[in-house]
Amino acid sequence: MTARIKNPAHMYPEAMQAMIALGKSTETSGLPEKLLTMIHLRASQINGCAFCTDMHSRELKNAGEPDERIWAVGAWHDSTLFDEAERAVLALTEHATRIADRTDPVPDHVWNAAAKHYDERQLAAIVLHIAIINAWNRINVAIRQPQMPPRG
Repeated sequence: MTARIKNPAHMYPEAMQAMIALGKSTETSGLPEKLLTMIHLRASQINGCAFCTDMHSRELKNAGEPDERIWAVGAWHDSTLFDEAERAVLALTEHATRIADRTDPVPDHVWNAAAKHYDERQLAAIVLHIAIINAWNRINVAIRQPQMPPRG
């Protein structure tokens, strides 16, 4: 499979820089990089973005995340491998990604579960990361960006 067109963020370097800057803007949030990458992986799985699912799985692996946890991100509801705080973020990620699926996309109980573990600045960083990965997913899915080739 080949992409329909060159990635739009590559055609417009200012757009690429802005998207990268948005992601980096939350570096002082105190959130673990692995958690932010789990957000990226889960949203990418939901959105069917092969490129991002592959990339963020590899990032988690390279960061030392056990294979079992990487494999379980898509089934976190039924997995015992995630703590309460991680589960709250994964739930928030799902709800904020699937905003068209329900009349109350992010119900109070989902928000409150995340707010129990994270302060306001951290919640803001989580929401920004959910938004940015959804933007990347939409670009990649629209142009049919293929996943990276296997490393041999």
